[in-house]
Amino acid sequence: MVTRLSTYFLRTLREDPADAEVTSHRLLVRAGYIRRAAPGIFTWLPLGLRVKAKLEQIIREEMTGAGAFEVHFPALLPRDPYEESGRWTSYGDGIFRLQDRKGADYLLAPTHEEMFTLLVKDLYSSYKDLPLTIYQIQDKYRDEARPRAGLLRGREFTMKDAYSFDYTDAGQDVSYQSQRDAYERIFTRLNMEYVIVAADNGLMGGARSEEFLHPIAVGEDTFVRSAGGYAANVEAFATVVPEALPIADGAPVVFDSPGTPTIETLVAHTNEHLEAPARGIAGPATDGAQQWTAAHTLKNVVLALTHLDGTRELVVVGLPGDRDIDDKRVEVAFAPADVEAATEADFAKHPGLVKGYIGPWSPDGAVLGEESTTGIRYLVDPRVVEGTAWVTGANEHEKHAHSVVYGRDFTADGVVDVSNVRAGDPAPDGSGPVELARGMEIGHVFQLGRFFAEKLGLKVLDENGKLVTVTMGSYGIGVTRILAILAELNNDDRGLVWPESIAPFDVHVVATGRDAAAFDLAEKLSVDLESAGRDVLLDDRPKVSPGVKFGDAELVGVPKILIVGRGAAEGQVELWDRRSGERTTLAAAEAVAALTA
Repeated sequence: MVTRLSTYFLRTLREDPADAEVTSHRLLVRAGYIRRAAPGIFTWLPLGLRVKAKLEQIIREEMTGAGAFEVHFPALLPRDPYEESGRWTSYGDGIFRLQDRKGADYLLAPTHEEMFTLLVKDLYSSYKDLPLTIYQIQDKYRDEARPRAGLLRGREFTMKDAYSFDYTDAGQDVSYQSQRDAYERIFTRLNMEYVIVAADNGLMGGARSEEFLHPIAVGEDTFVRSAGGYAANVEAFATVVPEALPIADGAPVVFDSPGTPTIETLVAHTNEHLEAPARGIAGPATDGAQQWTAAHTLKNVVLALTHLDGTRELVVVGLPGDRDIDDKRVEVAFAPADVEAATEADFAKHPGLVKGYIGPWSPDGAVLGEESTTGIRYLVDPRVVEGTAWVTGANEHEKHAHSVVYGRDFTADGVVDVSNVRAGDPAPDGSGPVELARGMEIGHVFQLGRFFAEKLGLKVLDENGKLVTVTMGSYGIGVTRILAILAELNNDDRGLVWPESIAPFDVHVVATGRDAAAFDLAEKLSVDLESAGRDVLLDDRPKVSPGVKFGDAELVGVPKILIVGRGAAEGQVELWDRRSGERTTLAAAEAVAALTA
């Protein structure tokens, strides 16, 4: 049946919505695909649902091709499974919790690992039942602190999540590769550029984790890659550890450093008052330096961790002064604790920390570390290796110390890799220097291993009749996020231009003018196209100007537009390719043939 704009539930907007930050958000609202219901929450309108359904169909076809079976879990879930896995607590403020009238706890599903695990546990008991891969396309809910950018990052979103179940690690490898291959086919069908990057395995461990990122300027993720083939998100990037240096004889030297609470002021002071540094005393970054630089200094950053039980812990991270803390790397390194910069109240409770002049050493002994005067845990950057010498705080107001050597004058409780990654840093696999790019996560394949199976008791009998814990894989695709990315990629200054594979309609027929012949021919051509298997949107609105109709056609973004107007009486129509902008006048029958070829 032909869809008629005269009766279709569609209202386009001439003005951009006030809260739209990115192109996809602006155009999807203006073109009548979605409407804002609340921050990060959207109502789906008929056009939007049609595009979303086509995208989901591509995913379903490839999941079926990979041997996966579709299920569907509720979005409202009981507390108990998440309590057993520990994620009722570890999610913190990131999930929506609620109670029913009897006071029982529930949540809106942020992900469904627990439910998938329990479903298989309930129904399967033997290795003969495996391997198994099941999936769903379902809405997820996460209480994002700053929902922004429309569908790119919301509090309600649609996701395809699949889970594989095997009883051997070798079987898990096969299942993982099958899903990984399916993802490549999906993104190829969508004509989306993607980069597969190594990702952090997180708290659940697992042997392998990879993200599919689409390079895009509005992407929220930074990833690194080398010309030699290395690729990883910044959270998974491993700093190359330099070789240790010989430990020099001597002792630290305390010097007056008035008005130097920052790295910049400290460097200026050292160059004015200290002799030039020896080559490479603080590792490779200082090799060949003719004067003091930020790389010679040891910056000590005080962080406050709030653990799941509510306790607050201060941690100091020592890193070269030419580096900064990367928020995402810190988040991963200290998960599941929440991390923030230490506050004035934190410093007030720890008078041993002299703000602006903090260092791990003092003439009276260690200041930082679990076995120090402050008792504060002290972690250092991988570049702080044995034998490196630093300029750092002397733990006294307006005093610093130089020639403070790691392994001689101070040590740390551990190493933490949380400094920012810079273009030119060496790739950990030796493939050369890395470059940085921005991307948006569109998919994630992850070998969960046995974390959830152990937590929830998913075991099967193996060939020898012995109970073994099942190993799992997790595979996610952000459906609504991909839709938004495709909108970001496929538009011009007049509106959307959808790829044919996911366009809401195949052909947009526009009847223009007041001549009944144009409307009659438009009607006939629409029926002919529908009969040939094409989805048609017919703009049959009476008393609407051609300019308005053309503006709506450009905004909505159907890739093929058939204009039926002044030449209708002679059987002439105009075929408009929305992407190229090319318009061709031809006979009506020829137009139908071209659109159904």
